[in-house]
Amino acid sequence: MAYIMGARIQLAIVSSLVCLLFLTVVTADDAQTTSGYTKEGSAAVDSQTTKPRHTNRLEHETSPYLLQHAHNPVDWYPWGEEALKRAREEDKPIFLSIGYSACHWCHVMERESFENEAIAEYLNQHFISIKVDREERPDLDEIYMMAVQIMTGGGGWPMTVFLTPDLKPFYGGTYYPPRDAYGRPGFMTVLKSIAEAWDSRRPEVTRSADQLTQYVKQSVTMRTGEPAAVDRDLIAQATRELGQTFDPRDGGFGDAPKFPSSPAIALLLRQYARTKEPHLLEMATITLKKMCEGGMYDHLGGGFHRYSVDAHWLVPHFEKMLYDNAQLVQVYLEAYQVTKDPLFARVARETLDYELREMQDPLGAFHSTEDADSEGQEGKYYIWTQDEIVGALGENDGKVLCAYYNVRREGNFDSHEHYHEGMNILHVRRSREEVAKSLSMSVEELNASLERGAAKLMEIRSKRVRPGLDDKVLTSWNGLMISALAQGYQVLGDTRYRDAGERAADFVLTRMMQDGALLRTHRHGESRLPGYLDDYAFMAVALIDLYEATFDIRWLEAADRFARTMLDRFWDANGGGFFFTTEDHRDVLLRTKPTYDGAEPSGNSMAALALLRLAKLLDNKTYYEKGEAVLRANHVNMKNASRGFLKMLCVADFHLSPTKEIAFVGAPDSAPVQAFLKALHGTFAPNKVIALLNPDSADASRIQEYLPLLQSKSLVDTLPAAYVCRDFACRQPATTVDAFLKALGEMES
Repeated sequence: MAYIMGARIQLAIVSSLVCLLFLTVVTADDAQTTSGYTKEGSAAVDSQTTKPRHTNRLEHETSPYLLQHAHNPVDWYPWGEEALKRAREEDKPIFLSIGYSACHWCHVMERESFENEAIAEYLNQHFISIKVDREERPDLDEIYMMAVQIMTGGGGWPMTVFLTPDLKPFYGGTYYPPRDAYGRPGFMTVLKSIAEAWDSRRPEVTRSADQLTQYVKQSVTMRTGEPAAVDRDLIAQATRELGQTFDPRDGGFGDAPKFPSSPAIALLLRQYARTKEPHLLEMATITLKKMCEGGMYDHLGGGFHRYSVDAHWLVPHFEKMLYDNAQLVQVYLEAYQVTKDPLFARVARETLDYELREMQDPLGAFHSTEDADSEGQEGKYYIWTQDEIVGALGENDGKVLCAYYNVRREGNFDSHEHYHEGMNILHVRRSREEVAKSLSMSVEELNASLERGAAKLMEIRSKRVRPGLDDKVLTSWNGLMISALAQGYQVLGDTRYRDAGERAADFVLTRMMQDGALLRTHRHGESRLPGYLDDYAFMAVALIDLYEATFDIRWLEAADRFARTMLDRFWDANGGGFFFTTEDHRDVLLRTKPTYDGAEPSGNSMAALALLRLAKLLDNKTYYEKGEAVLRANHVNMKNASRGFLKMLCVADFHLSPTKEIAFVGAPDSAPVQAFLKALHGTFAPNKVIALLNPDSADASRIQEYLPLLQSKSLVDTLPAAYVCRDFACRQPATTVDAFLKALGEMES
């Protein structure tokens, strides 16, 4: 999403004209048709029979988000040829609404507008209405979010976009209230304005749609500079820029709202490992500590909420996303490797345990999201009054827990209309040593009391109405989680994490493939939608991680297959880099080439990482050249907009570093090999690849032939051995942990 500034200013001017075109048409009186609407007036359910009064085509979908709208009076279509053909035949504009199941304001707009009979009737008469789950169709979300950002200067969900029948956007925004309020047009106002413009001023609409579409195409395909070799100055510059926005008191980068930036932490740790500049480590560790002490972390159940609405990490947006938690686990584990601070290991373990307990499907894969809302209120599941806590735990344990988690009778955060006074979000302001001293007790006594109290509150919380669960399985997000589980096993030594990672990988490779190709989504026994670049790239990285955790060659072979598929089906032979979709995705306005690292890393960043790691493991020149080409093509982006390319900068760090190629020979579960692995994973060495040859295995010869790193490697005097290499040139094999660690240290320079 890199833009040239001059183009953005020009687009802002154009978009202002587009907005004025529509929003001056309808008078205030016209908008009053939606006044007085309440949830009780909704048409969703027949009060006599509890049978849904309306059912639309979304009832046949598998997405929980789409199913939430299956009984709206709006005549919704899923995205597909049926809806697009009807728009063409009837010459009607398309109303496209994009959101996701855990989106709070998506729920609000549904209650206010999509369950409103008058609004639904108008939509059904004048528009073809299409509902899209952004997590199922990230290609559509990317294209039309860019259009909304060009028109309005911002974006978000629910995304509201109006298209011509040939899919060109001409007007859009995000949430609209049902009627005019606070100087903003209401949804019915917008609908009437657009319908009038479509009927009476079609040439203006068409010109606006053509112009906006051209700008969208330029924005997603433009080159902002010539390809150039990446260098260490890019990484140094990026970490300096992070320092300029770093909050030294509360951690994080910038002001509220604060989002967890896992790639920022990862880059700081990598640069610290190379330079040993203490401020780099301080930025990383302060941020990690403040995040897990704040209300953004679930102190009872583990796992992180989406982001903090304030600068202190206190009040979160309460949804929990699989992709956030997977990435955060990895950086907490890396920080533990660097600092040996047990806090970081504990938070990683609690987050992984939350995923296994709450988010893992019985068949092994991981669900996508837990909603922010329960019983119609955001965060209600997670907050407490002091009386609730003391009443449940008793005076002594209640006093201790309230002291440690800063629970107050008057409440510890600013209430809004959904909350009563006296509500509290559990968070930590003082260390356990400080709290124990203030309560005249030992730290051991404090810990025992907190453990009892937390267990009791968890039991009580489990009986509350849970937030909604989006139980669909997404291939790309499962890839991120498999990587986290593999790393969790390596660092923490808990075999549950290894086993869970293998079950999830098996699920994807057996249930989410068709004719050798990945599918995007699975729910309730049905897999569907062709996979995107993200699905292949994230899974390729995950399977490399899983191989390095288990040394089961089938995972590496699958990663190799996905890499070949990426090059065959997504590579841009003319401009370089990877498209987001294959040529088979024919129902989209254009093929994008995403490189921007947002809440999720970009497909191009992850594809480059997979290719460069495989190149080292398999000595594959093509993989190396293509991975390097992605970095070269994004040199100017990393230089001019580093905050949007932090994962790619981590990949550049891997590319620029003297990568350690480590080969083990011996049975993987033997004591000597396990000792080598424990020593290796007790250090922070992110820029490495690992392979293992078990000389007693039946396919040892085939594996040795497949993996060049293992060729000419053998036991040393019948003893398991570790080989530390660079560019396949190896030091003397080590048969003791001390000798192994010495060889690793000597390879740093």
